[in-house]
Amino acid sequence: MRSVFAGSVALLALSASALSVHAAPSATLQKWRDGGTVVVGVRESASPMVYTLDANETFTGYHLELCQKVIHAIAPKARLKYMVLTAQNTMPLIDNGTADFNCASMTNTLRRQEQVAFGLTTYVSEVRMAVPAHSPITSFQQLNGKKVVATTGTTAMQILRKYADAHGIQFDTRMGKDHFESMLQLEAGRVDAFVLDDNLLAGVIAQSKNPQGWKIVGEVIGAEPIAIQFTRRDPEVKKAVDAALRQMMKNGEIHQLYAKWFTQPIPPKNVNLNLPMGETLKRMLAQPDDTPLEQLQLPLAH
Repeated sequence: MRSVFAGSVALLALSASALSVHAAPSATLQKWRDGGTVVVGVRESASPMVYTLDANETFTGYHLELCQKVIHAIAPKARLKYMVLTAQNTMPLIDNGTADFNCASMTNTLRRQEQVAFGLTTYVSEVRMAVPAHSPITSFQQLNGKKVVATTGTTAMQILRKYADAHGIQFDTRMGKDHFESMLQLEAGRVDAFVLDDNLLAGVIAQSKNPQGWKIVGEVIGAEPIAIQFTRRDPEVKKAVDAALRQMMKNGEIHQLYAKWFTQPIPPKNVNLNLPMGETLKRMLAQPDDTPLEQLQLPLAH
């Protein structure tokens, strides 16, 4: 009886010790919680996800504000320092520790997971189209015989052609060298629709001469999960980030942030992007996960 009791006490002590070790923060988390600097990666012109408002580099945007809330939740005393990243240098700088987080818009893919870690999905970029506000076009199936523009280097046109082949649709393809040139073709009436990720379309429309003159329509024919990135070398950071995000999803804070940036007027022109939350993102906020692009299941396009 005595040996059994002694063994039980030893087991309890071991369990308590294991819990204590598990609860201890990593060196990185402890440094931030002690008031250390967190280097936050941003972009200058990725509205409405993250962008600068002025020459003094005042950064703002949906994904940046979300990222700031996450960092403050896991390390309230941390000091934030901002670093402008590019698509080319983001992952190397996160991987080598030059930047701690990338709060801009980047797709979670299996290949990128080999170099950086991703938090739970916090935005889903959906391929749709912009048309004039008075246009009767509401579905991609109505593009048969129409003129369509997409931006060179994007996957939007590849996705559209795949959809067109599957549905027997034919259209005249035009290409713009960048999003603004593609939008100019739509504004000039040279095309009937501009196909691109919905958040990018919304940003381009917001900066156009007549933001009220355009609408985003069409079923979702492609989507990419967007998430915060950080080092994959410290699993405790991911646990902390995901826990903070789960809490924001549970209490509705992310939904409030989304409404603020996508369905209400935003700076600098106080334009409303009028982009209600898509069904894929609604599902992923209700059942949080970090599914990469290759495994993402989309609502069926009809």
